[in-house]
Amino acid sequence: MKVIISVIGRFHAFDLAKQLQKSKILKVLNTTYPKFIIKRWGIEKQNIRSNSFLEFLNRFVKKYVPHNLKSKIDIYVKTKQAKSNIKYLKNTDVLIGWSGSSLEAFAEVKKNKKTITILERGSSHYSYQMNILEEEFSKFGKSFNPDYKTWQRELLEYELADYVSIPSTFVKKSFEEYGIPSSKLLLNPYGVDLSAFKQIKKHDDVFRVIFVGGFNIRKGVVYLLQAFSELNLPNSEFVHLGSINEEMSDIIKKYESSNIKYLGSKPQNELYKYYSQGSVFVMMSIEEGLSMVQLQAMACGLPLICTSNTGGEDLITENGKEGYIIPIRGVEALKEKLLFLYENPEKTKKMGAAAKDRVAKGFSWDDYGDRYVSNLNKIQHIDEN
Repeated sequence: MKVIISVIGRFHAFDLAKQLQKSKILKVLNTTYPKFIIKRWGIEKQNIRSNSFLEFLNRFVKKYVPHNLKSKIDIYVKTKQAKSNIKYLKNTDVLIGWSGSSLEAFAEVKKNKKTITILERGSSHYSYQMNILEEEFSKFGKSFNPDYKTWQRELLEYELADYVSIPSTFVKKSFEEYGIPSSKLLLNPYGVDLSAFKQIKKHDDVFRVIFVGGFNIRKGVVYLLQAFSELNLPNSEFVHLGSINEEMSDIIKKYESSNIKYLGSKPQNELYKYYSQGSVFVMMSIEEGLSMVQLQAMACGLPLICTSNTGGEDLITENGKEGYIIPIRGVEALKEKLLFLYENPEKTKKMGAAAKDRVAKGFSWDDYGDRYVSNLNKIQHIDEN
C-alpha cells in the first residue's frame, strides 16, 4: 500500500505521517511547511514535498491585506495545494487530504477511481459548524461572516471522498445529521505525545482552573468566565494560555479580576508545566472535533470538564470518573461541578489520576496510528472486493 498525505500547515498530519512511515506505507507527505521543520517528526527526506511559498501566502500575506483579498488568497492556496497532489497520484493506493484543500485532487481521482480518497475533517460537518457558530455570535451581538466558497468546497469534498476520517462521536453525529452515511465515516480519536505531556508536582494549594486555546466565542469562554466569576471561590484562579481574539475585549473587561490571568501563548514543550499547576481543565466550546488540549491536560493529571460538543464524550468513560460532560452554554452545570471539585480536593486528585490513566491506555499517537492503519487495511479490502 502507498499513501499520500496532503495538508496546508501541520495539524496532526505530521503525527499521522510518522505512523504511516513506521508501517512503511507512506509515499508522500505533501505540505506547505518547510522541510527543515518537518524533519523534527522524523519524516524521511524522500517522503517530503514542501510547497513553502503557499505557507508564506497563507501565514504572512493574509495578515496584511484587506478582508476581501484574504478570502481570495485563502481559496488560491487551497486550490494550489489540492492540485499539487495530482502529479503524485500514479501508483498511489490512498490519498488522505485535509478538508477544504482537497477538492481538485479528489475530482481528478474520481475520473479513474484507481485511488481511494479519505478526507480528514477535524471539526463537525461544515454546515453544522457554520450554523451553530452563527447562532452563537448573534447571541452576543458579534458579526459572523462565513466563507461561503470554502463552505461549498467542503460540501463537494464530502461528496467526492470515498471516506471521511473524523475524531469523535460528536462529529460523527453531525455528519449523519446532514445526510452522510455512517458507512462513509472512519472514527479515530486523536493521540497525545505522552513523553511531552507529563505530570509534575503542583507547587501550591490554589484551586486553579486551566483553559488552553484561542480565547474566542467558539470556545465558549464567556460561559467559563461567568461561572468562575459568579462562584467567587477563595484561594482560586482562572488561567488562560493562548491567543486572544479582538472580539473578546469587552468580555475580558467585564470579568476583569486579580484572580483571572491571561498568560499568552506558550511553546508546546512547556505546556505540561502549566497544566501540572492546575486543578481542573475546562473546555466550554460550542463546537470542536476533538480538542487535543483536552488529551494534553488529562495526560498531565487534570480532570476534564467539557461540553458535549468537544469530543470529550470519547474521553470520559462515565461522569464523575475522569471528569464531567455538561451541555453547551451550561453555566449552572459548570458552577456545580467546579464547586464540587473545589470542596473535594481528594476526589479531584482521584479523578485527575483516572484521567491520566485513561489517555495512557488508548490515546497515544501509536494507538492512533494503529487504528488508522487498521482502517486503511479494511477499506482497501472492501475496495478490492
